[in-house]
Amino acid sequence: MNVREVGSTGQVVGAIGLGCMGMSWGYRESARDDDVSIRVIREAVERGVTLIDTADIYGDGHNESLVGRALSGIRDDVVISTKGGLVVDNLESRAMHRDASARHMRDALDASLKRLGVDGVDLYYLHRVDENVPLEETWAQLAEFVTSGRVRHLGLSEVSVSDAALVHAIHPVAAIQSEMSLWTRDALVPAPDEDTSVLDWTSANGAMFVPFAPLGRGFLSGSIGVATSFESSDFRASNPRFSDEARRANETIISVVRSVALRRNVTPAQIALAWTLAQSGNVIPIPGTKSSKHLVENIEAASVHLDDQDLRELNELPAAMGSRY
Repeated sequence: MNVREVGSTGQVVGAIGLGCMGMSWGYRESARDDDVSIRVIREAVERGVTLIDTADIYGDGHNESLVGRALSGIRDDVVISTKGGLVVDNLESRAMHRDASARHMRDALDASLKRLGVDGVDLYYLHRVDENVPLEETWAQLAEFVTSGRVRHLGLSEVSVSDAALVHAIHPVAAIQSEMSLWTRDALVPAPDEDTSVLDWTSANGAMFVPFAPLGRGFLSGSIGVATSFESSDFRASNPRFSDEARRANETIISVVRSVALRRNVTPAQIALAWTLAQSGNVIPIPGTKSSKHLVENIEAASVHLDDQDLRELNELPAAMGSRY
């Protein structure tokens, strides 16, 4: 697989990573199969996927344990990223709260390392900024993790440019993870009170940008239509962007993606991933899947080239109907 650098760290990873959240919670939880997921993770590594992404809240620790089992014996072949700063209140409803206090972050990292079965992780994100804790205090604690050798690099998830710049002056931000896809483009435009976009900030400051949900939680693969039903445990069952009305309206988006895919003789999912890669050389998307077939499809997207006509048509897509949460 083509490789890209993790910001300015000198470390490289496959251009397509693997998001493991859906193996434990969020999507079709009744279909969870740990043995299958472990095989998919190991196959991903064999095929050149080296950025493996998890978090302590995914399944309230289950996903980290799963990833740890899958990477047993091949830990040195991958870049492990995990996150802390959120606490699960109710696993079934996925209710949670933020806690980025130094004490919680210390406990969270200890627990993550134990579940993963490793002495240290390559990339540790603050999962969400906690408005009740000064961000500088949280970041100072995370920087201490680097000093102690338990974390190699630090990242932020779903953060503003101003907050990223604030902590970058204390300790380098190696990565920012936020949702970005053909129907979620917030990272590409400056927020009303900021001068630059999140993606442009990462490019200018030597950080990697990691889009999660680059396939629009499955919609951009073309496999979800108005008639698709979701089980009650599926996050999309109550997501505004997946309401019947929104799905009907958003068919305009997927119809264009299908058209470009047909012209390129590839799949809609591969077009969606290729578009994220085309936004900047520091972008490394982390699509999630529990399927070997879809894993291969996602990996092959790294070789799809979009020409000017393709990009023009995709860039002119209308905004999606429905908020993302």
